[in-house]
Amino acid sequence: MLRKVYLGLSWVLFRLLAQAKSGLAKGEPTMKQYAVTIARGFGSGGRTIGLMLSEKLSIPCFDQDLIKLASEESGISVELFDRADEKVRPGLFKRGKKADLYRLVTPDSSEFVSDDNLFNYQAKIIRDLAASESCIIIGRCADEILRGRSQVIKVFVYADREFCIEKVMSLYALSKKEAIQKIETVDKNRQAYYKYYTGKEWDNVRNYDLCLNSGELGFAKCVDMIESYLQIKNT
Repeated sequence: MLRKVYLGLSWVLFRLLAQAKSGLAKGEPTMKQYAVTIARGFGSGGRTIGLMLSEKLSIPCFDQDLIKLASEESGISVELFDRADEKVRPGLFKRGKKADLYRLVTPDSSEFVSDDNLFNYQAKIIRDLAASESCIIIGRCADEILRGRSQVIKVFVYADREFCIEKVMSLYALSKKEAIQKIETVDKNRQAYYKYYTGKEWDNVRNYDLCLNSGELGFAKCVDMIESYLQIKNT
């Protein structure tokens, strides 16, 4: 389902990026504060790359944690947030325009536990985290929520179909048929969710600063590429 998009980054470019990278580790000047958002195709390893980057840069990575934080902020149960997490319920697939990502309704409103309000509480958490510390945010339209902020790196991780199938089969102990179905379902949900709340296409390269093929590069090199881009952007 993902568009067949590949940036074609050569090894020459990779070497140039690698040479410029990681003043973070060498004590050279770095961004005072930054956020990395990682959108990812299911099975591409985007979450794993985020966790690896988190360990390398010694900054927190937020994924499912966002649900708990939004629940604590709003007082709405975790279960309700979980049901709407990167999914659009039947009947909500079309919206005339981009959602108002800042509108929060009060507990006395009938819309307090609506999917839109759940999303906006989560969006508030993402903005607050990015404003308070350097961090990595996995999925949940974070690239659009933080769009316009100069110290944000927007990443999309994808991989060839067979790579994703093998990863999902291994991780979830599924048959090939089951893995294909799960990939198609999750990616369809993510695409619909992104379209509903942003008005944009989830797998459009124009939404991101970096699009990385994890199947071609491997997870470690994806981490290196993101770290290098952070350093280059700060020079």
